[in-house]
Amino acid sequence: MKKKTEKITESADRDTMRPEYDFRGGVRGATAAKYAEGTNLVVIAPDLLDVFPDGESVNETLRALAPVIRKRRRKAGGGK
Repeated sequence: MKKKTEKITESADRDTMRPEYDFRGGVRGATAAKYAEGTNLVVIAPDLLDVFPDGESVNETLRALAPVIRKRRRKAGGGK
């Protein structure tokens, strides 16, 4: 078992960064503020990707449904 552990350590120490990856112009924390605002991430089921190929299509549909859902909640006494 010890030999196996040594192999894993050796491969973990190896530099696997490809030459085409260039982060010299990167800015640390550039997206941290947006993340802190509470951006939500939702995974769309693969069988729905033909209907919702991107975030904008999901948001458009949810905006269209939101008034109906809100109205049903008010009728049911759910508040909000």
